[in-house]
Amino acid sequence: MKSIKTSILAIVSSVMLFTSCNYLDVSDYFEDLVNLDSVFQSKVYLEKYLWGAAALLPDEANIFEYSYYPAILGSDEGFTMWESAYVPQRFLIDEVTADNLGSMNIWPNMYQVIRKANTIFARINECAELTAQDKREIVGYAHFMRGYAYYFLLLNYGPLLIAGDDVYDTSLEADAYQKYRSTYDESVDYICNELEKAATYMPPTVPINVYGRPTRAAAYGLIAKVRVYAASPLYNGGQPSKIYFSNFKRQSDKVHYISQTYDEKKWALAAAACKRVVDMDFSLHTIEASFDTPPLPEGITHDLDYYKPWPEGAAGIDPYRSYADMFNGETLGFKNREFVFGKNSSTVRNATRLSFPAQFGGWNCYCIPQKIIDAYKMVDGRDINNSSDDYPYTEEGFTTTDQSFSGYTIRPNVSSMYINREARFYASIGYSGCLWPMNSTTENGKFMQQAFYTLDGNAGKSAATQGDLRNYPITGYVLKKYIHPDDAWSGANWAVLNKSFPIIRYADILLMYAESLSNLTETHVVILGEEENSYTVSRDVDEIKKAFNQVRHRAGLPGLTDEEVSSHEHFFEVLKTERMIEFLHEGLRYHDTRRWGIVKEEEDKQPITGMDTEKTVRGGYFNRVIANYSTVRNRVFKDKMMLLPIDRQEIKRVQTLDQNPGWEN
Repeated sequence: MKSIKTSILAIVSSVMLFTSCNYLDVSDYFEDLVNLDSVFQSKVYLEKYLWGAAALLPDEANIFEYSYYPAILGSDEGFTMWESAYVPQRFLIDEVTADNLGSMNIWPNMYQVIRKANTIFARINECAELTAQDKREIVGYAHFMRGYAYYFLLLNYGPLLIAGDDVYDTSLEADAYQKYRSTYDESVDYICNELEKAATYMPPTVPINVYGRPTRAAAYGLIAKVRVYAASPLYNGGQPSKIYFSNFKRQSDKVHYISQTYDEKKWALAAAACKRVVDMDFSLHTIEASFDTPPLPEGITHDLDYYKPWPEGAAGIDPYRSYADMFNGETLGFKNREFVFGKNSSTVRNATRLSFPAQFGGWNCYCIPQKIIDAYKMVDGRDINNSSDDYPYTEEGFTTTDQSFSGYTIRPNVSSMYINREARFYASIGYSGCLWPMNSTTENGKFMQQAFYTLDGNAGKSAATQGDLRNYPITGYVLKKYIHPDDAWSGANWAVLNKSFPIIRYADILLMYAESLSNLTETHVVILGEEENSYTVSRDVDEIKKAFNQVRHRAGLPGLTDEEVSSHEHFFEVLKTERMIEFLHEGLRYHDTRRWGIVKEEEDKQPITGMDTEKTVRGGYFNRVIANYSTVRNRVFKDKMMLLPIDRQEIKRVQTLDQNPGWEN
């Protein structure tokens, strides 16, 4: 009997992991249905069924290559010349259609997760082995997974097709499966209700051995994110909603899928949802200052808290290590109190190879545009176009000696344009002349090497080695954010540290909280959750500064000026840049530019530029030029690209299912 049950479970597991059915592809569930009786007779089998469903959810860290949405390559924060390999990048050259979504077609798997959750709700009482506590946890996680699956669908496709609690039988007539999409607001409320229910059952923490499993805070963090997106101009009656969705109406009753009327209460809801997480036991990741931590810049007068010890100010911590160590593997994810929701990730570990120079075992193909480089502040918080005498920005000259701070070294022959920059720049960007320590290898010539991206440099065009010689960064910049000084991809004894990925960071919560408060013009009282906790929110300037300045202070920078927070318009200009820098290559930029309605101006009006990698140092490498490559030249934003298309086969199966605007043909 034991061997028979094991065989049945193997069949069930294989179905869970490898089928691609949705709630209409009921034939694919036949094997699943046959064996469900066995699943619900055993606590062990039921838990495997639950987590087998979770395995169908997208890998949140998969934002670099074959990602589940356009992510980095489909935004303005990065690209590669290996465009044929990556569907997300083909999105912005208009080569993605409703017939070829590739890795971005998550619709089938999400409805499989939803159906499995519904099956658990319908049959959980059959499992006699469960205690009351067991049942609460399983129900809580099932609600979380159902809400999380819908969350992914919302981000990719917008308004949902909500299946409710139905578990569709295999023998129903076709008409039984015809359903209409809900509006965006109805979809948001449904997801938030699911996550609120999940939070009442889920534990506040999980053991180290199951790090990455969602907690109550993960549910609350997702609610905050969904509420902020729903309050943003694209989905809340702003000008973008009118530009892109004015004709997007449900065929049954002609109701707008996306609200065309602004509602400030949505920002109040968002602020309260963020405040709930702010009030929990989270904090920004910091490392205490050490002997090699540089002193804070002098002469800052507008931020009265700047020189106070952390957490009131920026003193007493090491800005570089505080930011770098939570991404590069130095700080273990389960110990990081900034990760509201995080996971260990082999995906991130492997993606570091995209940045390594080819001669050191890398692929050297991920490019960062110049506009991001120029957005980083000087060390005293000044813009590069308004730098101070003490920390000037100049593009003339090069370093002649080693400069070291916080364990980071700038070697000779580095352009002066990369000197005196803020800590996050050095933690994130690989520039020409940047030192690659690669300390894990013991092979001479494979560690403590500078990478030069000039035409004749050791990591530039002339040194390209693979395929059709496109493995060099055509802008002259690569990502080093997830790379530890010990990481190496070649040489004797090379090794790469394990990495963690932040699905939701506390820094994101803080900046979303400040953003939400900034959009308020009145005082609102908001009741959240089944516990009906009350939050009073308003455009409190001190509260906005308190949230925003924590992120700035952790980076070693002074906080907001009074002018920057004097109006929502002024604050928004600061927020746009801060989020672009703070969350570089974490997958947030794609959604931010859309929800704000600025994606078109960012994509169409700001061509991708970089250094002139066709030139040597003396020949003009350090001149800004438009990246001369077809993928860059052919990038275009079309109105339809606000949302992904629903796979055409799904539209054919469900005649009541409206396609997203612009993707009908």
